[in-house]
Parts: sequence; structure tokens; C-alpha cells
Amino acid sequence: MRPILMKGHERPLTFLRYNRDGDLLFSCAKDHTPNVWFADNGDRLGTYRGHNGAVWSCDVSRDSTRLITGSADQTAKLWDVQTGRELFTFRFDAPARSVEFAIGDGLAVITTDNFMENVPTAQCVVVDAESEESLLVITGIKGRINRAVWGPLNRTIITAGEDATIRIWDTETGQCLKESDKEQGHQKTITSLSKSADWSHFLTGSLDKSAKLWDTRTLTLIKTYVTERPVNAVDISPLLDHILQEEIGGVKGHFGPINALAFNPDGRSFSSGGEDGYVRLHHFDSDYFNIKI
Repeated sequence: MRPILMKGHERPLTFLRYNRDGDLLFSCAKDHTPNVWFADNGDRLGTYRGHNGAVWSCDVSRDSTRLITGSADQTAKLWDVQTGRELFTFRFDAPARSVEFAIGDGLAVITTDNFMENVPTAQCVVVDAESEESLLVITGIKGRINRAVWGPLNRTIITAGEDATIRIWDTETGQCLKESDKEQGHQKTITSLSKSADWSHFLTGSLDKSAKLWDTRTLTLIKTYVTERPVNAVDISPLLDHILQEEIGGVKGHFGPINALAFNPDGRSFSSGGEDGYVRLHHFDSDYFNIKI
């Protein structure tokens, strides 16, 4: 599995996201400028210029026409994917950390950090309203919210972050419906969260040197994967079921920590983004698909 090296960022990578069709890869970094690449050969298509701080995350609409980004410059921006034109800016009183479109792309959830006297929040906004007002503001979480994602049918929002607790929130009322068990759950900051293709379960990674697989509806812990180092990023294969007892392989190459991972929706390749400023595109060898599970 020989990787393709993609150099377009001047600072460490923070986040990677494929579009639904798997032909485009979007990358975010601390250098203020998200990039878009051909997911097959690693050629860079363009950039999205307008942020004045590190860009922490992004998401792309299901029809691949719009991109949303969250930045340390206290804004989340909506972009035209094809032209790179900035469509709208959501302004906050604190850095915007995590962003994700809801099903239908009409809503987005955006998290803001604890900054100065501002508490961390997860906010629901209407994408097409061109208004900075939020439909829902979730508060009451201690510490930064590193990831917030939509649950099934947009009925819930799942948050995770510095306080090592996963929470499921009702999107109608803003009430906390469930919290992860403190004994079974992570013991240190949760760095990343990734949903399965059918949204039935999700995977979290933590600085406590573990990754945990959870049931999306019940928040039941399914499995814990223990590692030798803190886990910076996780993702779930959309093609193969990898709930295994043993490690099946490893990939080396980055200089320094890996901050971002993303599986292509076809399950035949994945990308990684590192502290070295490189995105590496990995296409699986045929042997990978013949692994006996």
C-alpha cells in the first residue's frame, strides 16, 4: 500500500472529510485555508480563502455543492464547493470547533469553545436562512466540545470533548437524554468521534489510549480497543466490519502525530493528515479485502 503524498498546507492538519460520492476530499489545517482534492489521484482542485485563524473542521453537503467550516477566528463559513465563493458567515463570541450538516442539509450543528467568559456550546443553525440566530443552544458542558454530530433522523445531537463524557441531546428541547457511564467511558479528553455508515453505532478516540465503540441509540458500550499511545483520530470502515480482537495491520510514514483520519465512502482507500502538514492518501491492497473475520 504505497501512499500518495499531498502537500497543500503550510501548518499541521486538523480534519479530513470526503464527500458522499467519495470523489472529493476536503482538508483543514491551522494555516487558515481549507483545500479540496481529487480523492483518486491526490491532485489539488482548489482552496477556500477567507478565514483568519486555524480551521478545525468541515463538512460537505450530500449533493457536494456546499461546504461548511469552523475556525478559531470565531466564525463558521458556508462556501460554494465548485467556485470557492464564500456564501455566508456565522459569527460567534468564541472559536467555532466542530461543524456538521444535518440530514437534508437544511440545518447544521456548530460547537463553540469556552473562551474568556463564554461557556462551551453546541448550536443548531438554519443553513439557508442567512441569519446568525441559532435555533437551539446547548450548554451545561464543562470543557471544550471537540465533536458534535447528528443522531438518527436529526432527533438527537451527540457531543464529546474535554470532560471525557459522551452526551446525547434532544434537538427539540435541548435536554440531555443520556450520558456515558463514567466507569465504562473514557477517562481523559475525547479527541474524535466517527459514525458508522448506517448511524447505528459510533467510535470515539481519547487521550486515555483507547477507542470505544458505542450504540448510537442506547449509548451502550460495545467494545473497547486499547492502544499504546493517545488516540488522536478514529474512523469506521463503511465496507468491512472490523470488530476484531487483534490488530490486522499498521501504516507508517508521517513525521510526527497524525491528527486526522477519513475513510473513503467506497471503503477502498483512506486518508491521513499529520502534524507534518501532509495529507497521505492510502489505497488498500487486494489482500486487505480477503481478511478472514
